[in-house]
Amino acid sequence: MKDKISVGKITICALCGIFVGFFNGFFGGGGGMIVVPLLIFALGLQEKEAHATAILTILPISLVSAIVYIVKGNVDYSSLGLTTIGFILGGVVGAFLLKKLNNKVIRIIFSLLMIVAGIKIIW
Repeated sequence: MKDKISVGKITICALCGIFVGFFNGFFGGGGGMIVVPLLIFALGLQEKEAHATAILTILPISLVSAIVYIVKGNVDYSSLGLTTIGFILGGVVGAFLLKKLNNKVIRIIFSLLMIVAGIKIIW
């Protein structure tokens, strides 16, 4: 059984949630790139736990952000269907690989992905 959650941990979780929610809403996605490191460093989760938890936290954040973008008319419906299919297939494959790979390999893949994304944003 897990330990009781302390007031400090609840505060950290709430602050991290506000930060990730703002980031996801402002940029229209990408909250997972922020929440995974926060879960690892701020809460001490292992990589697999952090990635799995991130998936569950990103779902409601993304739904709220999507509703706001739909209401504001900022959705390209012509690419929505195929993109959604790709997300679903990629999610299934990713969840399968997350279960099979060890934490060190997951950490390396995630770190490389963040570095590549950062370089792409700069250029």
